[in-house]
Amino acid sequence: MHPERNLHEAAYACLMEPGVAEKCAATRALAAAWNSGLLGLEGAEPAVTIAAPGRPDRPVLVSPRRLRRRGHGTLEGRAILLHAVAHIEFNAINLALDAVYRFRDLPRGFYDDWVRVAAEEVYHFGLVSAHLESLGYAYGDFPAHDGLWETARATAHDPLVRMALVPRVLEARGLDVNPAMRARLAGAGDGEAAAILDIILRDEVGHVAVGNRWFHHLCRERGLDPWATFAGLVRRHLKGGLRGPFLREHRLAAGFTEAELEALEQLAEEKD
Repeated sequence: MHPERNLHEAAYACLMEPGVAEKCAATRALAAAWNSGLLGLEGAEPAVTIAAPGRPDRPVLVSPRRLRRRGHGTLEGRAILLHAVAHIEFNAINLALDAVYRFRDLPRGFYDDWVRVAAEEVYHFGLVSAHLESLGYAYGDFPAHDGLWETARATAHDPLVRMALVPRVLEARGLDVNPAMRARLAGAGDGEAAAILDIILRDEVGHVAVGNRWFHHLCRERGLDPWATFAGLVRRHLKGGLRGPFLREHRLAAGFTEAELEALEQLAEEKD
């Protein structure tokens, strides 16, 4: 990482790196350089449209309908489940880097938060991929889908929309489903995988809190009502609407209010 480089440009270099190990190493170096004050915010070229981030040739990306589903009671079934988690974490690295690269002229705390999130997603990916390898499999062995990056493209025009639909919807959904997934893995005798999901849940509560904080910050700046704005974005962008149930304990810890959770439940009941 070159000390003279701008944070946005350095994040772009990490984002477009196709190698898995190289992207993870570059993201860790980016976080270290930013936290040491070696990267600035001035002088970057304007952000460009990114059709796809740097990523390896495998996994093959397919429609979600074509993904294999196996019972968690078999070794291969657990591997497929953990591969899906690894893919989410790898995409989350790219989403955090894209937020750092794409969105300009925001408070320094925004970049502090998303650089930290990117580094934590690298940590999560490393934990899951290493455990997958201990089971005799590797990231890339099974097909995956591109839904997370499709949402990144759809929200690239506005940080408020990104904060609303990625942390407050997609990542927050992870808070709802993680405990049941953990229980299935623990029940199958994979205590190490269960412990990894505990770490991911702990950190993802913080990531959703980051999204909540900056969504509300941007709403205040623009004089917008947060709930009306969020509900409007969900109706406009999410064809299938919101999916529940919502685990209140984790969502409250991530910065949702009781009133928001009640409104979320009503919003989830709406049909197309």
